[in-house]
Amino acid sequence: MSAATTRSRTPDRLCAEAVELARAAAEEAAAPGVVGAHVSLVSDGDRVVTHFFECKEPGYRGWRWAVTVARASRAKVVTLDESVLLPGPDALLAPEWVPWSERLRPGDLGPGDLLPTDADDLRLEPGYSGEDAPPPNSILAETSHDLAERVEEEDAELIDRRPADTVPNGRGEIASLAEELGMRRARVLSRYGLHTAADRWDESFGAKTPMAQAAPASCVSCGFLVPVTGSLSQAFGICANEFSPADGRVVSLSYGCGGHSEAAVMPKPPQPAPPVLDSIAPDVFSLHEEEPAPEDADADLGHA
Repeated sequence: MSAATTRSRTPDRLCAEAVELARAAAEEAAAPGVVGAHVSLVSDGDRVVTHFFECKEPGYRGWRWAVTVARASRAKVVTLDESVLLPGPDALLAPEWVPWSERLRPGDLGPGDLLPTDADDLRLEPGYSGEDAPPPNSILAETSHDLAERVEEEDAELIDRRPADTVPNGRGEIASLAEELGMRRARVLSRYGLHTAADRWDESFGAKTPMAQAAPASCVSCGFLVPVTGSLSQAFGICANEFSPADGRVVSLSYGCGGHSEAAVMPKPPQPAPPVLDSIAPDVFSLHEEEPAPEDADADLGHA
């Protein structure tokens, strides 16, 4: 059953007349002098009425003190139920609370700030830690160790290297190599993390920015572009021009600015050769037949 059907349409008379009791309760809960005039009342049920008083406290514009009074069945005495400060229809309210993880924007992190990442952050995925390698006493480890010994023996015969029995364990070699290459991290960027970063960089320094639209050429042909490694190298680089607005930033290869290294010596676009057969220009024809030249006339008489 809904709350609208349980409430009585007509307020209880004794509860509706208990305005001074409700005001005294509101003044006891509020600071002195902040409870204003009686605004309205509403019936919350059988012998239950809520009185609303204006709130004059600064910073609470449109708020109202709500005091609920009630009366027992067949009782003549009205008692206090509760008093609370509630916002009215035109109350000044604070904006809806947003978690810090959703409020955070790129560039908000300052010196000394710590930004923890969740364990299930979609931008990261587990990196290589050596845990997937087979243990030293397993069949797979023995097989790989035998292959490594054979390779080391062949190399020792050719270039006089140390014996194969002094070669360390294969699992340790893989872990040390991964650590040297920077791969032995707890988590690395996932494909989702790479895509979101690429979209963010392309939005700031991409081909659709006004700077790139007015540039003489793109960054892919600029000498100030520092290449990066990995899959992002196919679309991004780092600008090293101190006079560029993107100096030290990751820029798209299709981005560009007026500081392009070849802007002053940019070759002009080649002009196409004129057409062999011009089918657009009109052809000029004489309206009168031209008379033969004197030399042509003498030649004709001599022939005769």
